[in-house]
Amino acid sequence: MRIAQVATLYESVPPRAYGGIERVVSWLTEALAERGHDVTLFASGGSTTRARLVEACPSALRLIEDTADPQAYHFAMLERVVRMSSDFDLVHFHTDYQGFPFARRLACPHLTTLHWRLDIPGLAELYREFSDLPLVSISHSQRAPLPWVNWIGTVYHGLPDCQMPFSAEGGDYLAFLGRIAPTKRPDLAIEIAERAGIPIKIAAKIDNGDRWYYDGSIEPLFHDPLVEYRGELGDHEKGEFLAHARALLFPVDWPEPFGLVLIEALACGTPVIAFRRGSVPEIIEDGVTGFVVDDVEGAVRAIGRLGELSRADCRAAFERRFTVSRMTDDYLALYGELLRETGNRAAMSSPA
Repeated sequence: MRIAQVATLYESVPPRAYGGIERVVSWLTEALAERGHDVTLFASGGSTTRARLVEACPSALRLIEDTADPQAYHFAMLERVVRMSSDFDLVHFHTDYQGFPFARRLACPHLTTLHWRLDIPGLAELYREFSDLPLVSISHSQRAPLPWVNWIGTVYHGLPDCQMPFSAEGGDYLAFLGRIAPTKRPDLAIEIAERAGIPIKIAAKIDNGDRWYYDGSIEPLFHDPLVEYRGELGDHEKGEFLAHARALLFPVDWPEPFGLVLIEALACGTPVIAFRRGSVPEIIEDGVTGFVVDDVEGAVRAIGRLGELSRADCRAAFERRFTVSRMTDDYLALYGELLRETGNRAAMSSPA
């Protein structure tokens, strides 16, 4: 099958450090290529892949975000996808609604995986105009604001079996991993750890747009001797960071569509204590792979119950539900359905 994967350009594929969408696109692209498919990846310069790479900009846009218009690069890339679309059996967009006007002009079938929240004012009007386009959600909860669009499936993210190191023992600190942003609530993670009297390590990037939040609300909290700020970590450092944590804290304050760090923690055997927001109850099995709570008090109580959980069970849940192999199988099934609808049986007979 000749498949185009179209990534966002804010980070390279795979990203050097933080970058959830680009990381998932990389895992899927490499898995498809490994299975023998002819894959073309549209991504930023600096990306690495065994697929054919079409560089849409010189470098990850995060590196030049203060001096470049990111939409200009994305629109130019999407027009190039249209121009090359006769070379593909199918195009898989990961650019949310940016690709919608371009998708209608493709010479082949397409689908779009939505990676972001859908409860923003104005989105309903936009999606009504494109209600015919085939969409994939990354959790069932993500669909709630727009249940009437053309959903063709839900595919949970998956990561490689060997991506994260498993630890049967864990460690003596709590972990927070992600971004320093108001919706991620690192302040609540620190409050939970302080009330439990347990050290917490914060590994997180700070986007330029969130610098005000860090300077005014978070940096002063780092003076507590229980709090250690580790900065932004690379893949190897992140694995060790999660594997040696007692638990991951995930006190998000928004309808999280998936939360890649949740399955990264499970792959390490590290249980998760998370607020009941968005996809959290779909990913974390309460009382098995962690605790799903409603507030800070519930999170503090859950820390006292961590001894009830098995780190081996956390890893087993990851292997059962959240591997890149399972994710790739799910997407190939959706690709097959789209090709059957268009009668492209020649493409369906290529490697699977």
